[in-house]
Amino acid sequence: MALPYVGLGLWDIRWIIPGQEGVNGPSCQFCHRDALFLCSLVQPFNLLLGQVDVDSFHRFSLVSIISMMYNCSRCRKGMQGMLIYEYKLDGSHVQYAAIDEAIRITQFIRNKCLRLWMDERGISKNDLQVYCAVLAKAYPFATRLNSQARQASADRAWFAISRFYDNCKNHKPGKKGYPRFQHDNRSVEYKQTGWKLEPDGKHITFTDGCGIGQLRLVGNKQQHIGAFPTRQIKRVRIVHRADGYYVQFGVQAERQMVHQPTGKQVGIDVGLKSFLTDSQGNTVANPRHYRQAEQKLKRLHRQLSRTQQHSQHRKKARKQLAKAYLKVQRQREDFARKQANALVSSHDLIAYEDLQIRNLVKNRHLAKSIHDAGWGTFLAWVKAYGLMHNVPVIAVAPQFTSQACSACGAMVKKSLSVRTHICSSCGLVLDRDHNAAVNILAKALACTLGHRGTAGSPENASGQTASTRTPTRATRKRAG
Repeated sequence: MALPYVGLGLWDIRWIIPGQEGVNGPSCQFCHRDALFLCSLVQPFNLLLGQVDVDSFHRFSLVSIISMMYNCSRCRKGMQGMLIYEYKLDGSHVQYAAIDEAIRITQFIRNKCLRLWMDERGISKNDLQVYCAVLAKAYPFATRLNSQARQASADRAWFAISRFYDNCKNHKPGKKGYPRFQHDNRSVEYKQTGWKLEPDGKHITFTDGCGIGQLRLVGNKQQHIGAFPTRQIKRVRIVHRADGYYVQFGVQAERQMVHQPTGKQVGIDVGLKSFLTDSQGNTVANPRHYRQAEQKLKRLHRQLSRTQQHSQHRKKARKQLAKAYLKVQRQREDFARKQANALVSSHDLIAYEDLQIRNLVKNRHLAKSIHDAGWGTFLAWVKAYGLMHNVPVIAVAPQFTSQACSACGAMVKKSLSVRTHICSSCGLVLDRDHNAAVNILAKALACTLGHRGTAGSPENASGQTASTRTPTRATRKRAG
């Protein structure tokens, strides 16, 4: 799928989003055409999204209020906006137990639908929807969950199936993601029935047979979910996390963001010594959230291993450990979001390396540090904010960005331990990452590789058709 042409100031840049490589997520669930995949986080407890497929909202775990968005230019149903509010739920232990029961029913229906697809050929999405009514009659406990919530559970199974089909169709290298049975589901989703928002906007009542009842909403006082008409709330989702239960409201809305042109273009090089180095020589320190919490996590792991199986002490130790990991995850997400927002809002063009992170982490000496840096999460935010601000985000090939001299183009071989670029041809002396960032920006402006980030058309800057084919065996670049 190609997005509309975008012109920015002095640049006349055109590129496309490859739609047949499995890099942009599955196809639109309505028209089954290739869809654009992105995720975006704006503010805690207040997430404004641009183009969100409302009926895909249930498919993803919105950890730290993450939302995945779909956009199909030919499908009117996929062009709806979504405003997501999140509150923490305050209730009794009996109500929390009822929520857990609803989550287990959701997992049961999802797995039964998946088993039906495995046992019979030619199963469609509509067949899974019809199968929900069959399950409700065959299993009395399934009738306690709202009918539309059961359909949403079947949609989860179909999403896993359609993703597997898309990966096979697009010849994704490696594993194709064959659907698996779920055993750790932590959420249940309602559509527009089975719940009632109280007039004060501070309480929500779930009216299905699970017996959840009325729960108090705890969150940011500046957000008012009660100000929206009920018909605009398309999704209500309950999520169980280590620190409690949360509810997320998906409100049909649109977000318009006006980007202030700065005339600046930048190339960025992510690394381990510095999290980010741009083509102007500016650096961002690597926070190393996991490394800082590692000693505490090890201590909590030891405490957990000393407890007896199925004891209350073990449950308590598991909860403490899960909260510690959740804190690290939120720190990493918050850091990536803020850095991406600052980067996009202050530039008109951004270039980055198309690193194969899944291959880089095969290095057992650097795997922990690479995971801790969270490059993939940061680049996902950059592409998301790029779409919001209408700023082009261009991916370039990572080969030789650190070895080539940014001044004369001569190849200066250096190992990963050499952190300074010294060119014997022209005498240029630069930090290794700074030199790489300059080369990345030069590659982007020359459009040597297509584009996998935001907006485009099937032509590059020179007017030639850009290739969307990814080599099967590409040269890997080492981290740093």
